[in-house]
Amino acid sequence: MKLSNRVLNRTLLERQHLLERSTLGVYDLCDHLIGLQAQDMLPPFVALWSRAADFDPAAVSKALDDRSLVRITLMRGTIHLVTPPDALRIAPHIQPELEKIPFRKGFNYGALVGLDPEEVRAQGESVLGDDPTPAATLREHAAALYPDRDPGAIVQAWLYQLPVLQTPPRGRWGDSSRPVWSRVQPWLGAPLDPAYPLEELLLRYLRAFGPATTMDMQTWSKLTGMKPAVAKLGDRVRTYTDDRGRTLYDAADADLADPDLPAPVRLLGWYDNAILSHQDRTRIVPDGNAPPLRAFANQVSPILVDGYLTGVYKVFAKGGVASLRISPSVEWSRADREAVEAEALALLAFSEPDRQPVVEILEIGADLRP
Repeated sequence: MKLSNRVLNRTLLERQHLLERSTLGVYDLCDHLIGLQAQDMLPPFVALWSRAADFDPAAVSKALDDRSLVRITLMRGTIHLVTPPDALRIAPHIQPELEKIPFRKGFNYGALVGLDPEEVRAQGESVLGDDPTPAATLREHAAALYPDRDPGAIVQAWLYQLPVLQTPPRGRWGDSSRPVWSRVQPWLGAPLDPAYPLEELLLRYLRAFGPATTMDMQTWSKLTGMKPAVAKLGDRVRTYTDDRGRTLYDAADADLADPDLPAPVRLLGWYDNAILSHQDRTRIVPDGNAPPLRAFANQVSPILVDGYLTGVYKVFAKGGVASLRISPSVEWSRADREAVEAEALALLAFSEPDRQPVVEILEIGADLRP
């Protein structure tokens, strides 16, 4: 069966809870979505606000404090907000690749060339110990242990080599404190679970992002071995083809969305996984090219109109005013512009409640900078 781009779009949006806000709590949403991109403080909150009805950001802060959610480096080597079970069972798949990064010649211009990886790892385990450690403290230890090396590179190596996570206060609502790091087992009171099969992780990916090709799965996870893992799922998956004849896999019991379903305007956070989790992004980005990562790094975020990325926005907060500036990439109808403005005002009411909201819709392709 061939699936149109429109079916793939509406199915992705439905599985991402972007067609209708969900009544699930933050734990269950994070579980279903296999975590939320959380490189910075705000994006996971915007991700949840755009997906959850009556979302209270205090629920995330509380979950971080009581350890029912954690911030850890997982898919694509980036920080995700996930449930503890996912931290323990996904990390063993990701960790071997992370550990290779620091001792490549290109890492920090060869800053660690000549060092023994196992000796560096042992020093990191000793420095981190069993208690959360601020990044600044890690740097001080690195400078003392390796006086002839860049201490920042040593700290980065430890954070790649060791299963670690970020502890509060970073990640709480409104708190952009510098990271405090802990080894996973002392914080969660349990060891990593290396027995979790890759195929089970991929089946969950399909339930949240599918139907998808094996290259989509690899783009999302940055892992290899997709085809053998999918083969192990047997009749738990079914196959389709897309408009270009590529094989799409999906959970056998998962439903496809009606392509005629309306898709409300959604403002996402920068680095949102709905945009970044497929090799072929045409199901949500009309030309297949999302804004470059360097744009997201500047807190530029996607706007979905009729289910597709057709604009970006950025919030500029100064003094008593919060200005949300919007740059469309296509011509919007009057109704679309009104819907975008309404959703933008709602986002400012959520994210900047103490500032006067201002929404500016600029010309197509305009620079977001004031």
